[in-house]
Amino acid sequence: MRLSMYALVAMGIGAGVATPVQAESIRSALASAYNHNSELNAQRAATRATDEQLAAAKSGYRPQLSGTGNYGFVRNVTNGVRTDTNPYGYGIQLDQVIFDGFRTLNRVAVAEATIRGSREQLRNTEQTVLQSAATAYVDVLRAQEVLSIRRRNLSFLNEQVRSARARLEVGEGTRTDVAQSQGEQAAARAQVTAAEAQLAGAKAVYRQVIGKAPHNLRWPKGPVRLYPNSLHSAIALGANQHPAIRLALHSVDAAAFNVKIEQGAFLPTLAFRGSAQKQFNQQRQGIDSSTLSAQVQLTVPIYQGGAASAATRGAKEQLAQTRIQVDVARDQVRAAVVASWSQLQSARASLAASRAQVRAARLALSGLIEERNVGQRTQLDVLLQQSQVLNAQLNVVESRKAQVDAGYALVAAIGRLGSRTLGLHVRHYDPKEHYNKVKDLWFGLRTPSGN
Repeated sequence: MRLSMYALVAMGIGAGVATPVQAESIRSALASAYNHNSELNAQRAATRATDEQLAAAKSGYRPQLSGTGNYGFVRNVTNGVRTDTNPYGYGIQLDQVIFDGFRTLNRVAVAEATIRGSREQLRNTEQTVLQSAATAYVDVLRAQEVLSIRRRNLSFLNEQVRSARARLEVGEGTRTDVAQSQGEQAAARAQVTAAEAQLAGAKAVYRQVIGKAPHNLRWPKGPVRLYPNSLHSAIALGANQHPAIRLALHSVDAAAFNVKIEQGAFLPTLAFRGSAQKQFNQQRQGIDSSTLSAQVQLTVPIYQGGAASAATRGAKEQLAQTRIQVDVARDQVRAAVVASWSQLQSARASLAASRAQVRAARLALSGLIEERNVGQRTQLDVLLQQSQVLNAQLNVVESRKAQVDAGYALVAAIGRLGSRTLGLHVRHYDPKEHYNKVKDLWFGLRTPSGN
């Protein structure tokens, strides 16, 4: 029995410490999420759709050309004389805006600002997805190690029950010892079941975020090289680089140009219209006529019933709102930076303390083993102390996860959690490629990808 006890104790001491050689690093998992995550791909499509706003805005500079055609039947009765005709014809009309109160110019500026904002929204979504992928990665690791520790704990409690029964049989124990051991054993079984469910849930989230099942993961250190040197520099980086703040600033630009668009309703417009028509059988059969026309029309607004004034005031209030939203975004980013920085420092301290706790518990366990060998301690004392070792190891696992999570949260809070900054081995998505292909298109129904 002593030999089996030593084997269990030795197995418990090594619990949660050794890490097998793993195959998939967190960088490969993040690369998979970058390539396959549905949320990120959907945001890329949204960014491409936003690019088309520029071509739509530029259409205000371009001519509008339309063709017309008509065919009919006319019966005319004059003084009892009936005349039937079949008038028909065709024509073409050209409209070109020469001046529209700078509204087209400002619509183009709004589209450009909106496109820049959509790129920042894409970058923000990329950060969110990569942070979620890192969390999913360490969640699986945490769940695996917790399950392993819980199973070892159950094995120790099984041995405790067997030991209590054996001591009862030889008259060295009581039924109370057996009942207490069985109660702890039942609780440990429930903990194992809960840990198995937690692992299954973590794997499901991993597949959802990263796009494949987890396989042979290893504990990462976190994006250490991207950590700022101090909290002050972290706050400064977040204020300058975070996509949420940049998105808010671009929204201010778009709102300012929207005010100018509404103010353009008070300015005159100048447009050219040219047309050519050919008509047949208008008065009677066999008679045709041709018409060519060209004119320049000037329209000067005098009073629009207050609609243009209301639209302008509303646009100015929206501009004020977007300016306030910049302050909101800055406050949120600052809070996220401070929180993640504090969490990272706390996780580091907690990890060091938990490891010290493991060392102390192991030392106490070694002392209990020696005392048991000379009859000063019971076998149950050894197993109870071993359970404390395992609990300390659980704290180490939780602290390691907290440290990695806080590290990625900090890098995201300062706006540097991206595929390029992380050095992922992927084909980096560049939204400018699609933008350059569609920004000056005059026609065409197919997207650059051929859809």
